[in-house]
Amino acid sequence: MPRPLLIAPSILSADFADLGADVGAMMEAGADWVHIDVMDGHFVPNISFGAPIIKAIRKATPKMFDTHLMIAPVDAYLKDFADAGSDLISVHLEAGPHIHRSLQAIRALGKKSGVVICPGTPASHVKPVLDMVDLVLCMSVNPGFGGQSFIPSVLETLREMHALIGERPIDLEVDGGVTPANAGAIAAAGANVLVAGSAAFKGGRGFYAENVRAIRAAAEAGRAA
Repeated sequence: MPRPLLIAPSILSADFADLGADVGAMMEAGADWVHIDVMDGHFVPNISFGAPIIKAIRKATPKMFDTHLMIAPVDAYLKDFADAGSDLISVHLEAGPHIHRSLQAIRALGKKSGVVICPGTPASHVKPVLDMVDLVLCMSVNPGFGGQSFIPSVLETLREMHALIGERPIDLEVDGGVTPANAGAIAAAGANVLVAGSAAFKGGRGFYAENVRAIRAAAEAGRAA
């Protein structure tokens, strides 16, 4: 049975001057999850925000807070992000030598766990931890900045990852350069959670519902093909 198709707008592209209201508006426009990109200026070449921002916007919506930690080291900060209101916490396979320990710590905090790989990391590297995660996130840009173009070779990574996951109850997420133009191919490759930043938030609140519908429709068509 296919996993539900979910649209998870990345708040990196939201209006930071009115972030809580903007997140709430996006969820009311039909998005499924809130994707939260945390960057440390060390593991990736940018700094975004930390746990206090997540805590501040938690009241904006009851929907899933999908927190993607692009930080290293990561273990010392997991409790902060759990306490701030994250529902699912994903950590990079490349961020440290002890991925099993990180995933165990997330589960011990009562949260769903995810593992993330950069575009250059083979899908096979995730196999040892597949039974410890609720989600696998394949980056389709090199992490660090919004607004980048989708890397086409990630479609093959998605196909391989989808095959590795098999019948496990694991969501397969993709993040980076997702638009209505490529959402069909992404969904056809096996992804069921699509993170979109610029494509979801473009035009302002009056366009959020239209943007989400366009991404979802393209993904659904790709699934059905």
